Amino acid sequence: MAKKDIKKQEGLSQADLERLELLQKANEKTGRQLTINSETGNLEEFDELRQLVGKEFENPEEKYQLYYNGIRKLLMDFLPKGKDYKQLRDIIYDEKNVFLNLGKKKSDNNGIRKSDGRMTYQPVMNEILEVIIKWIGESQNPFDLYRDFYELNEKHGYGHEQYDDSTTSVAKAMLSLSNK
Repeated sequence: MAKKDIKKQEGLSQADLERLELLQKANEKTGRQLTINSETGNLEEFDELRQLVGKEFENPEEKYQLYYNGIRKLLMDFLPKGKDYKQLRDIIYDEKNVFLNLGKKKSDNNGIRKSDGRMTYQPVMNEILEVIIKWIGESQNPFDLYRDFYELNEKHGYGHEQYDDSTTSVAKAMLSLSNK
């Protein structure tokens, strides 16, 4: 239906039409697009996210998309769900957050990180998004993702979150249970 037809039928103002267009655009699907290679059967592409990954400049809208529709959404979709797996997810999220916050840890400041990973640099977000995309395409084993985040923090010299004894034991077990 053309804009003129909508305006005539419903008596909408120009501002109303603009709002309607914005609402329609907001309702369009964004995020990951999965492609399955017919020869290998592997997940291969996240088209919309890959376009964002290639950009190196700081753009608040793109950072929002990278974090919420990339990093956060993929982890929520592919990590085990439910309260039985909460500790496992929290340990993985902690390693992710140490990396996104350039080494700042909650254990450094009595449970307060004093940094926000959603505001980190886009190349940092791109680097961790690449790790997540590779993990989804290859194993989807949460222990492998923990190991990948752990190694990423080691590579950059960021260290790791310090836990109480029981959580430290779980974190060590996760490293030993990865496929590498």
